[in-house]
Amino acid sequence: MNPLMSAEQAVLGAALLDPEQLTHLEWLAADHFYRPVHQALFAALRKLRNDGHPAPSAAGPLPLSWVTDAVEEAGQHVRGLTAAYAHTLIQACPRTEHAPVYGRMVLEGAIHRTVAQHAIRLHQAARADAVQGEVEGAVRTADVLTGVLTDLARRWGTDPRPVPPTAGPSAATHIPPPAQSGQVAEDERFLLAVLAEQPGAMGEVVAWLRPGDFADPTHGQLYRCLGALHHRGEPIDRITLLWEAQRRGLLADGTVSSEQLTAIWEGMVPGSADWFGQRVMRSSVTRTAAASARAIRTLGLSPARRTPQSVVSHPPLGRSPGPWQGGPPGGGRGLPP
Repeated sequence: MNPLMSAEQAVLGAALLDPEQLTHLEWLAADHFYRPVHQALFAALRKLRNDGHPAPSAAGPLPLSWVTDAVEEAGQHVRGLTAAYAHTLIQACPRTEHAPVYGRMVLEGAIHRTVAQHAIRLHQAARADAVQGEVEGAVRTADVLTGVLTDLARRWGTDPRPVPPTAGPSAATHIPPPAQSGQVAEDERFLLAVLAEQPGAMGEVVAWLRPGDFADPTHGQLYRCLGALHHRGEPIDRITLLWEAQRRGLLADGTVSSEQLTAIWEGMVPGSADWFGQRVMRSSVTRTAAASARAIRTLGLSPARRTPQSVVSHPPLGRSPGPWQGGPPGGGRGLPP
């Protein structure tokens, strides 16, 4: 038995049995129902009440016309609705006074579907942007999803807050396509080489690029070392970077190998730290957008009974404005030491 379908049937059955229950469901809309026939019937019941149908104010037993008129009105907008199904709805309602509770369940189901739909769009935009090497579509779609989640959170009396990402064995399969992976790693190596070889290059990216934006964790650790040197005002070159990596135990524990460092130094090409940084960030945005979309979609579509708070408590979608979003240089958050 589908709990959501049972809730939809129960709230409609309550309204058919007791029109007064509609006064307790002003916050529920027809499009909150999943089945079109339920949407049409709820809209019909509300219309009859607003148009002054005599049943809600009738003394004594409820006139049968309340049910038949509702079925007739709804039948103008949807096919297949019969009086027999209205009787099924009435039987599906355990207690009419619980209509607000049933309505809340219907609303929660609508929230889950809304979040899941927007998350699917974000995932599609992120994948399309990853293939094209762009980020604008994913950023726009993420902004829309963030607005939806914030609005839902406000209505439910809670604040959107990050939750730990759901663990899954397929996380590595959802990064940008293989054709992009080699280019992403190359961009990261080029950026690290430029940062280590060009004086002042860290100042171009430190305000908005973070270690977690690197696809390769080793590259992220090396960038963290560069950020620490920059934060302390120490000289930056390949020797000081190597020293900082050693101080942090990255060489001893195997996080960084000499082969990886050699590949970075030998791959040095002329270029701008800002330009390579933007390429690294664009890749990070699409990966983050896809991961957030999967996590939010999982919450929205999970068969487990989840509260609206757990759905709107979404993984972080926003970032400090980067150059691709028109953010001012130095306007973001710098690296910690």
